[in-house]
Amino acid sequence: MNAPQDSAANRLKSLLPAEAQGWKAEAEDHLYDRDSIFEYIDGAGEVYRAFNFRQLLSRRFHRAGAPDIIIDLFDMGSPADAFGVFTHDLEGEDAGLGQGSNYKGGLLTFWRDRYLVSIFAEGETAETKAALFALARPVAAAIGRDGAKPALLALVPPEFAAGGTVRYLHSPVILNYHFYVSAENLLGLGPDTEAVLVRSADKGRNGVLLAVKYPGTAEAAAAHARFSKGYMPDAGSAGLVRTEDGKWTSVRLVKDVVAVVFGAPTETGAKALLNNVADRIK
Repeated sequence: MNAPQDSAANRLKSLLPAEAQGWKAEAEDHLYDRDSIFEYIDGAGEVYRAFNFRQLLSRRFHRAGAPDIIIDLFDMGSPADAFGVFTHDLEGEDAGLGQGSNYKGGLLTFWRDRYLVSIFAEGETAETKAALFALARPVAAAIGRDGAKPALLALVPPEFAAGGTVRYLHSPVILNYHFYVSAENLLGLGPDTEAVLVRSADKGRNGVLLAVKYPGTAEAAAAHARFSKGYMPDAGSAGLVRTEDGKWTSVRLVKDVVAVVFGAPTETGAKALLNNVADRIK
């Protein structure tokens, strides 16, 4: 590794504890970058790469007669992408750690600043669960500061997001995983775009909101035209169409943002939601 990479790796090492409740760090740490991550996480490597992942440090902890515990510390490069990759999997109970956390079935995950932390016990017991939290707390403290959530979240009306799910992403693959739009990348998602996907409470009963921010107004206008033609050709200049299930889909271009509401129960509701988003953009 060159000097900057060595410095980044040493920073990751400094954030992890050496032991907790009888579990001690075993052997050497393992460091992975954007290319070598597939040696460690084969199928899921692309998920982290879709959020501009930089480095991963993995440390294994051992205690005689107990399941091993592994800490994976991901440097995502920015708080926005740490938040984004955390929102990829929101299942579990709030663990009260970092800036957002989940615990389920022996896996404790949280994010803080530019880091995502995943702590996994190879067998779930009351002792391993306690050890996961004992290992997690000093990591959160060592990171030392909170990071800013994506500014794009400010476009989402709080009353629409309340009780629902909010995800931040860049990739059309990640979008389609959570809400299938098209096999084609009609909205031109990629590393230079930001998107927020919000499913309203009750599994989207009041619709799904997608807002995409582009590098400039020209890119946004091109994406708006491509999406309108490819996804809702019957909408016309109104940018509003009633789908076969009786619900409403509408699209709006405002400056460098394209906003879409899918599955709104009423035409009035679809228009009102996009008007609210448009006001926030302006």
